[in-house]
Amino acid sequence: TNFVMDVMKKPLSMGADQLVLIEDEMLGSLDGYATAYVLVEAIKKLGEFDLVLCGRQASDWDNAQVPMGVAEMLDLPCVTVAQKIEIVDSGLVIQRVIDDGYQLVESPLPALVTLSNELGEPRYPTLRGIMTASRKAPLIWTATDLNLDLSKLVPKLEILDLSIPVVEKQCEFVEGEDDED
Repeated sequence: TNFVMDVMKKPLSMGADQLVLIEDEMLGSLDGYATAYVLVEAIKKLGEFDLVLCGRQASDWDNAQVPMGVAEMLDLPCVTVAQKIEIVDSGLVIQRVIDDGYQLVESPLPALVTLSNELGEPRYPTLRGIMTASRKAPLIWTATDLNLDLSKLVPKLEILDLSIPVVEKQCEFVEGEDDED
């Protein structure tokens, strides 16, 4: 639909060179392993790379295993939850978000890094970028275009149950003689 294409063209309007859409009915419901496999094959088809950037986690199941699977399959170092990335002569210097601040990590290139929302706001699309994006068509690849091994699309994960945890709280007031008590 046009709405979906408008949403997908946003990265182009923000400066991305190319948009690749992997679209195939047989790729409709993939587990994390199969998703990582498909992304790896697309990355390989695109050619040489220095850096793979991924989101922190999915917005649907809140999982974060796909980027690690991609890194493992491509034999790349993986640094998660980056709030800042600097490219230096020896590779990357990354600030990883941790509970009480950040951790400074170095990584050689090529590498895969997952990004945290602390990294900042994305570049704002310019009018020129929007106009350029409207003239660009995405590359649309199917499972056949990627030459996928269909046996690797068989789910390796079976969800047996999914529920919201029940939290029970009990509160008891203990009276004291004064504030210190």
